[in-house]
Amino acid sequence: MSIGDSASDVGKVRGLGSAREGGGEWIEERLTSVALLLLGTWLFASLLFLPKLDQRTLVEWLRGASGAIPMALFVVVVFWHSVDGLKQVVTDYVSGDLSRWVINTVILFFAVAGAALCLFALAKIAFGAAA
Repeated sequence: MSIGDSASDVGKVRGLGSAREGGGEWIEERLTSVALLLLGTWLFASLLFLPKLDQRTLVEWLRGASGAIPMALFVVVVFWHSVDGLKQVVTDYVSGDLSRWVINTVILFFAVAGAALCLFALAKIAFGAAA
């Protein structure tokens, strides 16, 4: 007897979930949430400990590895988490496979472009090209 041939209704769905998938995405969202919590706390605390919040001080801070590397991680995780969240919204509220695919592709395109732009600007600051 297979899972689908169970004698009771509960037996038919036990262990399958509503769509038979999605556990990986759920764990991924929780992990990126924890990473954002930690990196957001780091960012907030780092900004509090800076002597001033002017452009020169921020550039000096981001030129060091202790500022640039966690900031790059923050940028990557923010865009990754936002894409995952928006994909869930699209899956829940948009009907039609083609429509979902198009919207998810546009979301991914803008997220990659936004992350690339942020990382490029951060690299320019970190490697001294920006004043």
